[in-house]
Amino acid sequence: MFEHADAVVIGSGFGGSVAAYRLAEAGRSVVLLERGRAFPPGGFPRSPAEMGKAFWDPAAGLHGMFDVWRFKGCDSVVSAGLGGGSLIYANVLLRKDERWFVHDQKMLGGDHESWPVSRADLDPHYDVVERMLGGTPYPIGRAPFDDTPKTHAMQDAAAELGLHCTLPPLAISFAPRPGGEPGVSLPIADAPYGNLHGVPRRTCKLCGECDIGCNEGSKNSLDHTYLSAAAHHGADLRTGHEVKVIRPRRGGGYEVDYVVHDPEAGAGAEAKNRPPLQTISCDRLVLGAGTYGTSFLLLKSRASFPGLSDALGTRFSGNGDLLTFLLKAKDRNRVRPLDASKGPVITTAIRLPDELDGVPGAGRGAYIEDGGYPGFVDWMVQPFDVSDQIERAVKFLWTRFTEFFRDAPDTNLSQELSDLIGDGALSVSSLPLLGMGRDSADGRLALKDGRLSAEWTTESSQELFERLRKTMQGMADVLGADYSDNPVWFRKRIVTVHPLGGAPMGAHAGEGVCDAYGEVFGFPGLYIADGAAMPGPVGPNPSLTIAAFADRMSTAILDSEGREKPSPPSGDVGGSAAQHRAAGVTGAGPVAGTGSPQGTVDGSAYGPEAGGTAAVGGPPAGAADRTSLSFTEEMKGFVTYGTSDPRAGELARDRERLSFRLTITAGDVGRFLAEPEHTARAEGWIDADGHGGRRPVQRGWFNLFAPDGAEDRRLMKYRLYFTDGEDRPRTLTGQKNVLHGPPTRVWPDTSTLYVRLLEGHVAEEDEEDAPIAGAGVLHIQLTDFARQLTTFRTSGPDGAGAMLDFGRFFAGELWEVYGPDLT
Repeated sequence: MFEHADAVVIGSGFGGSVAAYRLAEAGRSVVLLERGRAFPPGGFPRSPAEMGKAFWDPAAGLHGMFDVWRFKGCDSVVSAGLGGGSLIYANVLLRKDERWFVHDQKMLGGDHESWPVSRADLDPHYDVVERMLGGTPYPIGRAPFDDTPKTHAMQDAAAELGLHCTLPPLAISFAPRPGGEPGVSLPIADAPYGNLHGVPRRTCKLCGECDIGCNEGSKNSLDHTYLSAAAHHGADLRTGHEVKVIRPRRGGGYEVDYVVHDPEAGAGAEAKNRPPLQTISCDRLVLGAGTYGTSFLLLKSRASFPGLSDALGTRFSGNGDLLTFLLKAKDRNRVRPLDASKGPVITTAIRLPDELDGVPGAGRGAYIEDGGYPGFVDWMVQPFDVSDQIERAVKFLWTRFTEFFRDAPDTNLSQELSDLIGDGALSVSSLPLLGMGRDSADGRLALKDGRLSAEWTTESSQELFERLRKTMQGMADVLGADYSDNPVWFRKRIVTVHPLGGAPMGAHAGEGVCDAYGEVFGFPGLYIADGAAMPGPVGPNPSLTIAAFADRMSTAILDSEGREKPSPPSGDVGGSAAQHRAAGVTGAGPVAGTGSPQGTVDGSAYGPEAGGTAAVGGPPAGAADRTSLSFTEEMKGFVTYGTSDPRAGELARDRERLSFRLTITAGDVGRFLAEPEHTARAEGWIDADGHGGRRPVQRGWFNLFAPDGAEDRRLMKYRLYFTDGEDRPRTLTGQKNVLHGPPTRVWPDTSTLYVRLLEGHVAEEDEEDAPIAGAGVLHIQLTDFARQLTTFRTSGPDGAGAMLDFGRFFAGELWEVYGPDLT
């Protein structure tokens, strides 16, 4: 007998922590499994000996918070510990720019980036998360905060270059309580939900130690906020618990296998005596292990999830991360050296506009933020004598660092490092600059010899990186500084702290692993709540967007169950699902829409006119007793504009390519089979050379074996609303003619679609009078059909029975048309 919980949350980063709190606050039994340990204020490493153990490698006896990954094209640093990435991030809470939520935008690598959510969808959740994390701009106008040279330097450089500079909200307590007067090292009052560490916190002392763990407790990291609130509401937070395998459970729900690490075990202890696997089951499983952790778990467990989307492993990017240095920089009066160790790690953000903002030729947008470093690292970057002065910590870091360059040609590494840090320039008079932006999410995560590998290069994002470097060089000129790339850039590598993608959300299973609410296509109750779900770069720091996405997901879960507590205790910031709805947050499950001109789309009663939210994927709220069925179909062919005859359009000399990929969903299989029109909804994209390239289907309907007045004739009908490249409404209408004949006609009849492109969004009853823009024929290739058969999936209480009923119906209809005449 396994231990069981309503919900198991894997990981305690910005996705997992939010989900754990929201579900626990609503009365669910929640178990959160975090591989790392807790780090209370005062518990972060500082001495050389401690820093040497600050890395994550349990097999080597290391249980620190820095988890370093090295891949082809990039290296990454992520976190292991209670609070995930919030332990080492720089506190910035920026929202994804409204215009950067692109739809089917072609990337430089040839693929497409598409976000099934919008800024409007996330804004109410952004509000909630900002309040919970105490987002506050750096109080630059007040003493002693005004004496922060790097903040003034960033503002001066932006003004000189004509760029927009802001003080972004930071998850830092500058005042002892919300709305209080800021001050340095003042005692912070505990929130009403308490402090899970039980250790006093103090306001920011401007020490620049944010990225290596705040020993003052000034950072409003997830352990001090969401996780403390989750524990207050009964969530069971288990540290040292590393998940190894996940799988569906017979009868519904999921099982999770994990091991428990012993931080006190010596080096090599776990390699000799592996911890035993333990198992817990749950009704809902939330994956919040981070981009690498979540993607790795799904890839390792893929055999247990047949039909999981082919999008698994795709859309990987580093969010455009780029680190550079301005050396020997001066303060705003160019008198004294600029000391970047004064203040939090980041205080300001300079925004580079995007061509999507209406700036022709701007390219992809980006942000440049000031960096900082702890003042105490002076002893690490003064004369480079590792054997006598710094011992184990720098030796350890040096070994790992030089491994990156072992086979690098034409480089004098010693000279480069000497130029960078030998004279103390890095620690005394430099300004690190942190760039990030809309790089190309064309990387791929995969398993290689049982380990996670990443294929990604800077090539397709070269223009973005060069724009960042050129702007940073301009800032160096303004500040009288010397510009320096980070030492790994000469090999066109980056170091990212913002890995994204791998299990991206999408409008349908052909486009993503999970839907716009994080639920995995084909596996109800399995959710992705972290950076792995991002289908492309966020642009600015992604933590707030991930947390808002997780909050939206949690609202949808609770609304679909319809069982929340009425309200949280006084002082809770996050609020119940009911309070979120009152603030304008709609969390109703995805629905079909507002009806169809070809019959009622299954689930349309749950459309906007009934109070729902039009979205994609999954059954509507309140449909737990229904079983849905979906499959993905791809068809390709030719159309000719200016003709109305599909056959002529297919063969004309000036024909153009047209294709679509659709996910067809019957929200209630029983109803779908019973109604005469057999109507389902169609979602996906149309790719038309003459209509602006790939365009999303705004609304779509599909009819399977609809009657046509004759016993020996059936129609498969398609009606897809979209807009062309000039945003003019268009309708693709098509039909497959299933006519009585020999069995040899089954394949050509069911794989040939005669289409017309109509001007406007045209209902079936108005089609006869609608202007025709073009016509042609599409076909499904045999290889695509074979792939289509693998995309059938069900969701609901009787998936196997629904699949069998559908198969019997399909075969029966074909027999009716193509079977022998027995009369």
